[in-house]
Amino acid sequence: MALEKITRIVEARMKLKARFEEKIKSTPSIADEQPMGSGKLNRHGMPSVPVGQIVTKKWPVLDLGIQPDIPIDKWKLIIDGAVDHPVTLTWADFLSLPQTEDSSDFHCVTTWSKLNMNWKGVRMLDLAALVQPSETATHIMCHGYDDYSTNISMEEALKPDVLLVHTVEGKPLPIEHGGPVRMITPQLYAWKGSKWISRIEFMTENKRGFWEERGYSNTAYPWRNDRYS
Repeated sequence: MALEKITRIVEARMKLKARFEEKIKSTPSIADEQPMGSGKLNRHGMPSVPVGQIVTKKWPVLDLGIQPDIPIDKWKLIIDGAVDHPVTLTWADFLSLPQTEDSSDFHCVTTWSKLNMNWKGVRMLDLAALVQPSETATHIMCHGYDDYSTNISMEEALKPDVLLVHTVEGKPLPIEHGGPVRMITPQLYAWKGSKWISRIEFMTENKRGFWEERGYSNTAYPWRNDRYS
């Protein structure tokens, strides 16, 4: 990656962190008295899960009945909307961005949780820093190649464990789990992480995505049993 681009991303990242720091601190996964967050912080070292969840060692597959097979050389990610520098990233562009490895838990609204999953990908924070959201941006809408969509507030999307991942447990993300790239949102229910992600739209107001329009929660906090609106 060109030094100029790295410098711009780092500077923009720091500004975004400062801008949303207080809002992030006030989110339930951080501000609530009960253990919250991702990985060991989530459970304070204990093997507990949110109310209504059971631990599974398997990784069940859920989708809309469509599993798009997007070749790497055809994959593109559009990032646009209320941003100063909209971009369309190719696979090579995506891999040239800062790469992050992280371990976190995966909570599905259908009552299962898979713990300590190991990921590699690009932080949503770094993608936001690349395009520089406008001062009026409050939410993002994630769109998938399967026509799925889901909304996330900026303070949730910019948390450091929110990634667009291409690798899980050291292997390429399988197609059935959203490969080549999906979003993960460890501090929210997993439907907030779009599979087969194709576009991230920054918005100046909140709008409902696919499941939110069908009665699921806009906020989706696992530790508050926040499944439905």
